[in-house]
Amino acid sequence: MEMSGEMKALKIDRLSDIRKLFQRNVVPTYARFNVALDHGDGSYVFDVAGKRYLDLGGGIAVCALGHANPEITDALLEQSRKLLHVSNLYFTKPQAQLAEALVRLIGPGRCFFCNSGAEANEGLYKLARKFGHDQGRYEILTTDGSFHGRTLAGIAATGQEKVKKGFEPMVAGFRQVPFNDLEAMGAAITSETAAILVESIQGESGITVATAEYLLGLRKLCDERGLLLLLDEVQAGHFRTGRFHGWQRILENVAGDFQPDAISMAKALGGGFPIGAFWVRETYSDLLSSGTHATTFGGNPLGCAVALKVLEVIERDQLAENARELGRFITDELQRLIRKFPSVLKEVRGFGLMIGLEFRTDASGFGAAETPAALQVVERLHAAGVLTVPAGTSVIRLLPALNLTRPEAMEGLRAIEAVVAELV
Repeated sequence: MEMSGEMKALKIDRLSDIRKLFQRNVVPTYARFNVALDHGDGSYVFDVAGKRYLDLGGGIAVCALGHANPEITDALLEQSRKLLHVSNLYFTKPQAQLAEALVRLIGPGRCFFCNSGAEANEGLYKLARKFGHDQGRYEILTTDGSFHGRTLAGIAATGQEKVKKGFEPMVAGFRQVPFNDLEAMGAAITSETAAILVESIQGESGITVATAEYLLGLRKLCDERGLLLLLDEVQAGHFRTGRFHGWQRILENVAGDFQPDAISMAKALGGGFPIGAFWVRETYSDLLSSGTHATTFGGNPLGCAVALKVLEVIERDQLAENARELGRFITDELQRLIRKFPSVLKEVRGFGLMIGLEFRTDASGFGAAETPAALQVVERLHAAGVLTVPAGTSVIRLLPALNLTRPEAMEGLRAIEAVVAELV
């Protein structure tokens, strides 16, 4: 049914009204796009004016089963009729079951539940401090281009200067070295170093993948120097690459028995419900003993019930395989576009449905505008009805729902091709 001009005006006015409410009442920590979303359905979201968008950003790798998934809704309702929250002074079945499921997917060890990826990483920092305390070791080595959250320790761990500005002095105990450079990591270790923390795939800086040799070399280095090897799988985890964690996908064809000492998780773990976790290898799983770490809301029955449902659906519907196969299709098609438009596109990289498409910033279509190329592309795709996520100045990320279909992927690819063609 066609909307009347009055109804259309009313819908459009709602965006401006929402924006004004934000300007008056919300701390301006985000440079938001000029879109106000109202509801979603699967891989689509709708703004307050009724415009439909294909969501290839997935809430930044969060919405593993898309939007308004009825099974997540049912899990929320069912558990909410039993218990929402009782605190971690008591045992609850959903938390125990979720921990068991994660251990089964990773390896022998134990889990701690929290609310976000930043909190999960805070747990890793405390684990490293506890591990090295008696020897006076407290330092954690991370890498350039990394992202580990927005807490004070998180920005100290992050290898991007832009997130540190204005918050000096940095929390002590973190140093960065070049990513994928084993020699630089080895040279940086001192008598105060307790751990190494890396992402298997750096997401925020543009989908930069660790090499198999690098991960294996880090494990060997940590074994030789008595350090913990910590992996941040917040964005690359939860089957996004076609395996449960990014490191498992990178090393799947490599002989040998690789195991990190601890792993942080969040984002897609709850399919949109806020929940984070970290897993600790059995050898070190009692380092954080009673009283050393805690959370009010972490591991609540509601969040754990939803996370269990997300795992159930991913396994039942073979969504890891879908991520792998559809990711290969999308990557192949983007490679075709690179060959067709070499003056605009530079590279595509990633695994599964964690894909980065890099643009040439000197493409004539970007002009002399101060707006970074990545933001220009994202906004052009908004106009075409597609959501993507910028990374750095020249990369857009595709992080869609794991149940994205091939027709939906083709719809997104057609929109990307049309935008690229305009930039020649």
